[in-house]
Amino acid sequence: MTKVLFAAAEGAPFYKTGGLGDVAYALPQALHQAGVDVRVVLPYYGKKMPTQYAAKLKDRAQFTVQVGNQAKYVGIKTLSLNGVPYYLIDNEEFFGRDGLYGYWDDGGRFGFFQMAIIEMLQVLDFFPDVLHVNDWHTAFIPVLLRDKYAWIEAYQGIKTELTIHNLQFQGWFPASILDTVFGIGRQFFNDDGFAQDGQVNWLKGGINFADLVTTVSPTYA
Repeated sequence: MTKVLFAAAEGAPFYKTGGLGDVAYALPQALHQAGVDVRVVLPYYGKKMPTQYAAKLKDRAQFTVQVGNQAKYVGIKTLSLNGVPYYLIDNEEFFGRDGLYGYWDDGGRFGFFQMAIIEMLQVLDFFPDVLHVNDWHTAFIPVLLRDKYAWIEAYQGIKTELTIHNLQFQGWFPASILDTVFGIGRQFFNDDGFAQDGQVNWLKGGINFADLVTTVSPTYA
């Protein structure tokens, strides 16, 4: 059975701001009905989680992820919805806020989220055939798998798919984020990697490093 991990920054029915949240619900449900072992990973926005779902959450694991020179707490909460397992990545500092996006430290927040997703795979002993990332919030995962985590044998067979839902937001950050968040070098900080106009562009990195790039619709393509 094919194993797919669907990674997104939002997902209905828990929280959504637009079409990404709808797709993050509907597509995994359709894949599950087609016989795929599909699981979904989202941030745990504690203040935004509806009470009827919060009551069903179970704590699955705890570990830390290195963000720059600091070890940051990661909690994995789980629940199942119509047969699809959901993993919610908990960190009050990054996700215990009134909104989902638009904060000065979004680079740190979603940089942490992406590394937590990758390192979660070892903790849960779940290695998908396909890691399906969506928009800028998770677009740097294909880069990290080729750079920061390339030495880990269990990750080397994972294929990545990037779906673009909204090209307007690309995840632009200063080059210092490579040090202060990811702790990686500059080997791919070039035009063929993820550099653009002297900055890091997460979506560009995802386009260049993912095994497959798709869009949310034929018209958007």
